[in-house]
Amino acid sequence: MANAFETAWTCFEVTLEGRVAHIRLSRPDAFNSMNRAFWNELPAIVGDIDDNARARAIVISSTGRHFCAGMDLENFAGVGGGAEPAKADRWTLAEASRGHLRSLQDAFSCLDRARMPVIAAIQGGCVGGGVDLTSACDIRYASADAFFCIQEINIGMTADAGTFPRLCKLIPQGWVRELAYTGRRLPAQTALQIGLVNAVLPDHDAVVAHALATAAEIASKAPLAVAGSKVMINYAREHDTESALDYIGVWQTGMFAGPHMAETFQAKREGREPVFPDLVPIRRGM
Repeated sequence: MANAFETAWTCFEVTLEGRVAHIRLSRPDAFNSMNRAFWNELPAIVGDIDDNARARAIVISSTGRHFCAGMDLENFAGVGGGAEPAKADRWTLAEASRGHLRSLQDAFSCLDRARMPVIAAIQGGCVGGGVDLTSACDIRYASADAFFCIQEINIGMTADAGTFPRLCKLIPQGWVRELAYTGRRLPAQTALQIGLVNAVLPDHDAVVAHALATAAEIASKAPLAVAGSKVMINYAREHDTESALDYIGVWQTGMFAGPHMAETFQAKREGREPVFPDLVPIRRGM
């Protein structure tokens, strides 16, 4: 796998500073819409950072007027017509479509599965697939001009890449239903009131700076403890309390890091920042 920070991506700019990876959507003239390259590049970037433990936190921001306009129209070329395999029928085509959709869903699920926290800094419109993307992040900040829109209903389809499974666990279900059925815009201040974003900042520069500052603060903590917290929060989201309590007991039994705690105490006594080992890269395959 190519190093995420050394590869020339077509849809993203990727930088590393102070153990914080910064992924920027970089197609402002197209309102950062999600073209075909996007779906391959995002999981490749996040997977490389995650597998190789290249950062302790990730910030996803954007460029131009809008965070993301959702799916690029080029992805819909041929919908409702076009060439099909000669021996295919509607059932086999449906099965293949399900597999393709799963690959799109996985492009956002990689953010949820990443060992390090992912923070979204959102300006302007966060539309359609942009909602799928940001819903998969750990923390969301927005500029005052930001808005969210489940755009799919406005083009005659149901959102299918991750909005509903995640959004229903982030905000009250009544809000999800109103946004999904009407395609209305949810302004930043209302998003703050209902808990979709953690803070609203004055403008684009301010929201990116705030996200990077939070990421830097996270990066100063013990990476294993941060990773464990993310694992447990995700597990508790999907399971009942008793199961979650049991699971954290299993986690702590194997990964309770006494030396990491000792380092925090020692650093405080010495008036310095603690020094922690990074996560270890994950070995894939043989």
